[in-house]
Amino acid sequence: QVQLVESGGGLVQAGGSLRLSCAAAGRTFSMYVMGWFRQAPGKDVREFVAGISRSGGSTSYADSVKGRDTISRDNAKNTVYLQMNSLKPEDTAVYYCAARRCGETVMVPTDVDYWGKGTQVTVSS
Repeated sequence: QVQLVESGGGLVQAGGSLRLSCAAAGRTFSMYVMGWFRQAPGKDVREFVAGISRSGGSTSYADSVKGRDTISRDNAKNTVYLQMNSLKPEDTAVYYCAARRCGETVMVPTDVDYWGKGTQVTVSS
């Protein structure tokens, strides 16, 4: 069992930056592939944003954020991060931390074993 708690969301102007954090409770954090998803207002589907392997040596990104976002993890702190730069209004969404026991760093929602409750990111134009 892994409990995930996101933080770091907020309101930012277009072009700005935010760093999201996801703290995991449990001693097996390093055994999970971690990722970030987002759900935009009015959308029913959670969109994959980024994923990172257990060691942190492999990462994947959605095309919409590639070159702007960076996912990283600190297994000693049981935390995964999402650094978001050059934010755009279309990045506005609730961002969710995700954990999967096995598989690739690219995920779809049905791959996820555990979800956080989400943190709101709002980008104003």
